Amino acid sequence: MGGPLDSFIDLANGDWSDDPRPFPLALGTNVFGWTVGAPTALELLDLFVGDGGRVVDTADVYSAWLPGNSGGESEAIIGRWLARPGNRDRVLVSTKCGQHPAAPGLSRASIRSAVEASLTRLRTDRIDLYSAHFDDDETPLRETVTALSELVDEGKIRFAGASNYSAGRLRQALAIADSDGLHPFVAVQHPYNLVRRGEYETETAPVVDHFGLAVLPHSSLASGLLTGKYRGGDAPRSSPREGRAASYATPQALGVVEVVAEVAERHGVAPAAVAVAWLASRPGVVGALASARTVEQLDDLLGSASVELDDRDLAALDAASAPPAS
Repeated sequence: MGGPLDSFIDLANGDWSDDPRPFPLALGTNVFGWTVGAPTALELLDLFVGDGGRVVDTADVYSAWLPGNSGGESEAIIGRWLARPGNRDRVLVSTKCGQHPAAPGLSRASIRSAVEASLTRLRTDRIDLYSAHFDDDETPLRETVTALSELVDEGKIRFAGASNYSAGRLRQALAIADSDGLHPFVAVQHPYNLVRRGEYETETAPVVDHFGLAVLPHSSLASGLLTGKYRGGDAPRSSPREGRAASYATPQALGVVEVVAEVAERHGVAPAAVAVAWLASRPGVVGALASARTVEQLDDLLGSASVELDDRDLAALDAASAPPAS
């Protein structure tokens, strides 16, 4: 089933464009319907796609955690944008299942219920990449892989993917698909960034490389640490997001931030653009996932498309961010 995998990678790399390079940024939309209202979200989508972006990623659970929300708010906003004439065929739509309160887990019944709800909210007849959001150890893995494969056969989704799976479970899922003649996972989403490389590179990357999977890293900016906003000892401390950034802020990580800022200054872009561009240079990456709450933040991220990191840049970034030897 190499053909569908190759087709997905070509699509995610932007085969609507004359530029053979992957577009470095995949737009994360977990903030839509949460900290970003519909008018701004629609403006961000216009800007992202207008600048050459192709992969728009969401999940059915976004943003059920907000009082008054029930989940699916992000998908519904994206659906409004997709319904505009000509927009559907301009993007690769990625969404995820398994966490929505009305369709929890990855049983066949939950997946089938979830996909129909997502299709309705997105106002589309197919989802380009449909991923299991988190592993579900209470459902047999074969049931999950089979259910997703059925959706490919039915044309409801084009490709299946896995998000936040361990390397071992990812191998098991791919083995099941191979032995049962099912459509395999062709893409993975996993936390990976310049200040947290070890787990992905030692455990997940070998599976990705062996099976030729596409990669959409999430947590690309380390909860904002790699934007440079916490330089000079201005430690993150107050909001929940800053609390997550603080969890990344080791002495080595703060050193990485300084190197990122230096590289960004040489290229005349924001540090966030360098963080995304570095991820885009890694094997198999077809778009680094990052979200923006404002046009200014998205402009910073879109700067990654103009950055061509040279050997000097990559050497400095790799040296600063190399995981400690075990």
